Amino acid sequence: MLRGLLTVLMLVASNCCMTMAWYGNLKFDFGRVFPKWGLFGIIIVSWGIALLEYCFMVPANRFGFQGNGGPFSLMQLKVIQEVITLVVFTTMSILVFKGDPIKWNHLAAFGCLIMAVYFVFKG
Repeated sequence: MLRGLLTVLMLVASNCCMTMAWYGNLKFDFGRVFPKWGLFGIIIVSWGIALLEYCFMVPANRFGFQGNGGPFSLMQLKVIQEVITLVVFTTMSILVFKGDPIKWNHLAAFGCLIMAVYFVFKG
């Protein structure tokens, strides 16, 4: 139980970093860090954030994988990660980036994801 919870928490942290690495440059002016480097500077900052993502993602997968004594199969880890990715992205899109509001089709997609989790853990 503890390994599973720790795995999920590390995956959440990883996905927060991933969302910032991929989309943070759309909200925050990373160009100020390397003002004369332009897009290359933004890529360098994003890579630094992505490194932090990997510092959470790799241990989470190793810790949570059944082959290493964890509670999850490889397929389960992947589905958990995808659901966390979309939940984190949606939350950050609304709260940080002030993006589009949630519509019925988003809720329908989330329902499908919940069903995917159910089916992956059913077997």
